[in-house]
Amino acid sequence: MPSQQPQQSQASRAAARRRQRSTRLVVAVVLLAVAAAVVVAALVSSSAGLTAVAAVVALVLGAAATRITHSELMQARHDAARDRAQQAQDYRVLTEQRTEEAAAFAADMRRKIADREEALAVLERALSTAQKSAAESQLKRGQEARRADAAERGREIAERGRDDAEGRAAEAIVIVAELEAELDALRATVARSAHRSA
Repeated sequence: MPSQQPQQSQASRAAARRRQRSTRLVVAVVLLAVAAAVVVAALVSSSAGLTAVAAVVALVLGAAATRITHSELMQARHDAARDRAQQAQDYRVLTEQRTEEAAAFAADMRRKIADREEALAVLERALSTAQKSAAESQLKRGQEARRADAAERGREIAERGRDDAEGRAAEAIVIVAELEAELDALRATVARSAHRSA
């Protein structure tokens, strides 16, 4: 994973710096120990010239140890600042990726909801048309029945018309039932989708 790779490289850099710091600090401590040993040896010898040389050597070694420790401190601060800057950069990139993913998800969900709403509107219009057709067919069937009762001479023609109207009404009722079932299923799907996106 990309997030693990920077962490591993940071860990290896930190470990390398720890080893380097340990070496630098050991050298500084050794220099101070050598300076102390030279001073002690000069004091034991009770020689003024040797004591003066020991004092100068101790001063030089102490200054070198101080310089090594100071450079170690500066390096540690520089590395820590660089690590913080890298971490901030990594978090910025991660935040941008998450923001883009969230925006893409929101756009996808809006598109899906708009598609479902459009399909729902189409089905509602089809249902309305089918209901209107069924009502008209029912009205025609009633008119045909009344005409058949009023005119016995045209009974066969009226019966054929009535049969036709009944067939259309039955088909329209079946279509209405199918459209209502599809509309109910689509409404349930839209509700589930809206519930998931919320």
